[in-house]
Amino acid sequence: MRSRLATRSARLALAAVAALALGGAATATATADSSTTQPCATSDLSFKVTSETQAGGYYLITAKAKPGIICHLEGVSPSASFGSSPDTEVSPAEQSVSDDVVLGGSTAAYAGINPKTTNNDNGVQFDRLHLSVAGDEENSVTLRLPDTATVDQPIATNWHADPADAVPFTG
Repeated sequence: MRSRLATRSARLALAAVAALALGGAATATATADSSTTQPCATSDLSFKVTSETQAGGYYLITAKAKPGIICHLEGVSPSASFGSSPDTEVSPAEQSVSDDVVLGGSTAAYAGINPKTTNNDNGVQFDRLHLSVAGDEENSVTLRLPDTATVDQPIATNWHADPADAVPFTG
């Protein structure tokens, strides 16, 4: 039974890759879904960090699959921290799981990280972010921030297909 499932998964993955090659990323993401793709590992993705001003300021993380990879990100927040102290670990900003995002070609997933959710002068400054896909923490990447962040009780949104959904509002 296991080999039949593995063969079916391999055929579906090949079909998705063929669709990507023949029709571009839009076709591949339309034919592949999270039930037919493998979960993304941190090493499957490339990341970009930009500084945004909406909602008091936050970092928008953009994740794209590396060339030749089609995978899905679960709709949960990324694992992230600004340093090695537990105080710099990012907490989830959302209480429920969002839809999975299938990545391949030019399709991207977005998460927003607010480094400071408190209204005080507390915090520690950092210029790097340690990031990984939830469940793949041992393979984290270190990303240089576009500016120095003051960190105090940071939060992150889930991964979303639309960057507008990745704005981390604090309640």
